Amino acid sequence: MGDRFYFDLHNGDGDLSDNVGQLMSSEAEVSLQVARILTDIARDEFTVNERRGVITVKVRDDGGRAISIGTLTFSYEVLPNP
Repeated sequence: MGDRFYFDLHNGDGDLSDNVGQLMSSEAEVSLQVARILTDIARDEFTVNERRGVITVKVRDDGGRAISIGTLTFSYEVLPNP
């Protein structure tokens, strides 16, 4: 079956707490979900107009204890022509 984990998001727009959670059966599954969340958010948020940012996902267990954290830092700049 598995345990319930909550994936809280922090980005430039502020904090978003996960009140529903998801059932996960292993630490590897939790890690893959964190990676999925980070890349999905990055794809939506980092556009031509937004060239820098940090996204963080904090994972909580069913007791509310933080058990892991994942962070993605994005930076894009155009280099001058030589």
